[in-house]
Amino acid sequence: MANPRLILITNPGSSSRKYALYREDELLCSLHFEFENKKVICTLKSSDGSKKKLKQDFKSLNNTVSHLNQILTDEGYLGGVSKIDAILARIVATGDYFTEDHLVDDECLKMLEIAKKRTPLHVPVVANEIESFVKVFKGTPVIAISDSSFHADRPDLMKYYAIDTELADKAEIKRYGAHGLSVGSIVNYMKSQEILPEKLVVCHLGSGSSVTAVFEGKSLDTTMGYTPLEGVMMSTRSGSIDPAAALAIKRAMKFDDDEDLEQYLNKKCGLLGVSGQTDDMREIIRLRDEGDDRGTFAHAMFVYRIQMAIGQMAASLGGVDAIVFTATIGERSDEIRRMISQKLSYLGFALDDGKNVDDMPERHTDISADGSKPIWVIRTDEFEEMIRRAKLILDEKSEEEE
Repeated sequence: MANPRLILITNPGSSSRKYALYREDELLCSLHFEFENKKVICTLKSSDGSKKKLKQDFKSLNNTVSHLNQILTDEGYLGGVSKIDAILARIVATGDYFTEDHLVDDECLKMLEIAKKRTPLHVPVVANEIESFVKVFKGTPVIAISDSSFHADRPDLMKYYAIDTELADKAEIKRYGAHGLSVGSIVNYMKSQEILPEKLVVCHLGSGSSVTAVFEGKSLDTTMGYTPLEGVMMSTRSGSIDPAAALAIKRAMKFDDDEDLEQYLNKKCGLLGVSGQTDDMREIIRLRDEGDDRGTFAHAMFVYRIQMAIGQMAASLGGVDAIVFTATIGERSDEIRRMISQKLSYLGFALDDGKNVDDMPERHTDISADGSKPIWVIRTDEFEEMIRRAKLILDEKSEEEE
């Protein structure tokens, strides 16, 4: 029997770098690099929950990749015959190429350069991270895992905008969707538990939020589109907005170029923009409870936009058999689940307040009332889904090499 693979997953952000090391499906440790007092600090968390801080002698997060092997070796996770077998990176990028997973090669690197120019807010950080891994970990397979792949086989009716279809194909301007790893994780978990219905609506509610219609285990429609900006209101993203209104914002704010506008709609809107104070749903609820007008309005708008999207997805499916709440807000906020569910009786859903608690001890819990269709709270596991998909590529690669 082959030795279990050691798989490193990278999750870079604008102000931090996160990594997780797995032995097949078993999490061994995670590393979080961030600035603390203008110095880079690495917090290493072991699988037993213990944490330690490791001071670093480099001053830029762009240097983390070149130090990873040494850190993991010093901490006893690598060394001798133990070496990283594959590196995985989630890709959220527009274009037909990135609706599939890819072993990173020269062609993939070329396509990443194109993607950087198309979506300068979403791609450059992870693309630069991938390029660093290719240079530093020579010979180790690096796999770009598509966050849109789950949505790739939707009917064209759900993927195209109402624009010239020849232009859409040539310029690859389509509704690619995102959060596919999360929704895929939910679907595969429900299959394993034999609770997957024919018509399912998945509400991924976190810093980024989306609502997806799933028919017979496959994506039928989703609220995110060309980029993760489209769809429902989010923590700092506006969600769907009239393009003319966006241009009016550009004029009103005296932005010099389109990138400034895109930055504004992605980073300064949503809960943060409406409340004027915070993008954290816990703080939004506190503001509402204290009677703050803008906080109350932000809370109400978020709930309303999700309710609208559920109705949209139910219409796409021609009915709905079950609803899933997942991701940070969906899994942890009993208040948001309760508020959203209040207007879903027309679809046959009613929530049981006694079951709807803050912290769900199980991976999946049905919080519906007696006589209601199921309302599930299910913990998503995007890394688990990434590893599952990577195994398919690695197994195929191994067969080709034999």
